[in-house]
Amino acid sequence: MINLEKVKSKKSMQELLEFGIINIDKPSGPTSFNVSDFVRNKLKVRKTSHFGTLDPKVTGVLPVAINRGCKFTGYFLGEDKEYVGVMRIHEDTPIEDIKKAIKQKFTGKIIQLPPVKSRVKREEREREVKKFELLEKEGKDILFRVECAGGTYIRKLISDLGDYMKIGAHMLELRRTRAGIFNEDDIKYPSVNLYDFEKAVDEYEKGNEELLRRIVIPAEIIINLHPVVEVKNESIKQLLTGKPVYRRDLKKEVELEKGSLACIFSEEQFIEIARVVDEKNVFAKPEFVLQPIKI
Repeated sequence: MINLEKVKSKKSMQELLEFGIINIDKPSGPTSFNVSDFVRNKLKVRKTSHFGTLDPKVTGVLPVAINRGCKFTGYFLGEDKEYVGVMRIHEDTPIEDIKKAIKQKFTGKIIQLPPVKSRVKREEREREVKKFELLEKEGKDILFRVECAGGTYIRKLISDLGDYMKIGAHMLELRRTRAGIFNEDDIKYPSVNLYDFEKAVDEYEKGNEELLRRIVIPAEIIINLHPVVEVKNESIKQLLTGKPVYRRDLKKEVELEKGSLACIFSEEQFIEIARVVDEKNVFAKPEFVLQPIKI
């Protein structure tokens, strides 16, 4: 079992910034790209990449990857999201009637047509809404919570609900509270607002890395998404050249579903993300190999 805190403790600040993630609490106003760019400029790193776009007015969890951590963007994007928001219905309607409509039409597998202003092609897509709860109603304003698959448009969900009930509805406020394994109130890695992020970087530039070290998440946190497979120390050299993971490389025999992903480690050293092929003596083939970080 890989101890993420132990992995982190052995890394220098420079190593964390070379292969890390920061769970930013995005404010209302800037775009997700603006926030990612702000992190890049403030840290003076080569590149940053956010995990999942939030509309400018939407607040909340926006994980931002740093340098080589950006290679993981695609692995995190499709993960489930959770939101809390306020919708306004245009005609006052009993909350029980709205709950009934949600149960009938807006939970489970649904079909969505992306909004007109979205960047993706406007074609119907299947999405999954796992929970759609109405928490409180005051006049025409309703506090709600949604847990859904990545790629679900919450603003469109609210609009479609209003259309379905023939009462009209639009979203007033929205906050993302979870994006995959990143949570706004995670005990170890809660989201950090831009003010506290700036303060941490300023302290780091003065020689005090304590605050920044606390908020930078090692990109090895991907082990919370995909299983860890350990290989022998003598196999590291060839695996770092991009060669397949052979069964003879494994520390112990392991069976994973063909096509699934695995995090390849040697003791506490992350080697690569590999896709299981299970062909003859080949266990998996690499998709991303982390070359040794030279600082």
